[in-house]
Amino acid sequence: MTSICLYFEVHQPFRLNRFSVFNIGENNKSYSNYFNKKLNQEIFEKVARKCYIPTNQLLLDLINKNEGKFRISFSITGTFFEYCEQHIPSVIDSFKELFKTGAVDLIEETYFHSLSSLYDDLDEFEDQVKMHRQLIRNLFNYSPKVFRNTEAIYDNRIAKKVEEMGYKGIITEGTEKILHWRSPNYIYKAINSNLKVLLRNYNLSDDVGFRFSSQNWNGFPLTADKYANWMAKTDGNLINLFMDYETFGEHQWTETGIFNFLEHLPGEILKHNHLDFVTVSEAIDRYDIMGEIDVPWAISWADEDRNVSTWLGNDMQIACFNELKNIGKKIKNTGNQDLINTWRKLQTSDHLYYVSTKGFKDGAVHSYFSHYDSPYEGFINYMNILQDLKQKII
Repeated sequence: MTSICLYFEVHQPFRLNRFSVFNIGENNKSYSNYFNKKLNQEIFEKVARKCYIPTNQLLLDLINKNEGKFRISFSITGTFFEYCEQHIPSVIDSFKELFKTGAVDLIEETYFHSLSSLYDDLDEFEDQVKMHRQLIRNLFNYSPKVFRNTEAIYDNRIAKKVEEMGYKGIITEGTEKILHWRSPNYIYKAINSNLKVLLRNYNLSDDVGFRFSSQNWNGFPLTADKYANWMAKTDGNLINLFMDYETFGEHQWTETGIFNFLEHLPGEILKHNHLDFVTVSEAIDRYDIMGEIDVPWAISWADEDRNVSTWLGNDMQIACFNELKNIGKKIKNTGNQDLINTWRKLQTSDHLYYVSTKGFKDGAVHSYFSHYDSPYEGFINYMNILQDLKQKII
């Protein structure tokens, strides 16, 4: 038997306002002018119409149609739920309906989709994971046992902390950097740990997430039966298909046929007697460990390098990261929850993603997501906000 583990990341960041150097110190009591409320609401409502609402309904229909044999998992950030609460609460209800089917699992992560796991100590990281844990308990009365760090960032240190926090599994990228000759289609464990590691099959995942509508790709057009046949011929006992939820309707528009593809996918996969679907929790319960992975340096699922150069790949990003990290202790010592919450929203990985200066395919993807005219504009804007934040704690 080969199992398909289909998992979606659901996230929206709080994008920043244009913040001039002349705005620094202008209002010492307000943090609300850091974030572009109008743009954020517009983007969220657009993506909700194009992706969240129709895809949730389609998945619910497919779970019912296939009598629960179609099984999926979600990692949903705290910032995403805040958007839902502010603008379209019914989106939360639709996720609850999915969860009630028993065919949907939930995954833990940092509340703010942050880079806190890259700090010198992991105290802030642990605090944000606990915030997310409490949120999922409050909304779903559930405690996930599998963890997925921001952008699947992973190393030995993070794995050890995640195990100490009580999780049984963790998700990361199935890159050759850690696997070498081995396949991502098995369960591994972290070195010096019993934590099970689910490794993303990035080739099959990116066939849908990135290449689906590319007419220059030799796999185009990708149909559900073709994709199911590829998996039926794939060696291993677990194929982890992990992708952004916005793949459906937003990154791949309705006109590409992405919803028609998704509608037929479960049925085509289940036509193969040796294929089935599992959630992330079922995967770690069902399959034994096939080997150990040693990851002394952080990897991720982002960009072709599959490391953390996506956020720390140039001097501007490193300067922003260090400034953000270094003011943390002073901010937390104030005990001001509004200030701490603002600092945590600024930790969201997207802000440094927009400051990347990578070229070629990676650069094109960064530009697609960014609301700035250039990485340099993103850097100046972000640093101006950090300088204003610093003045508020002096």
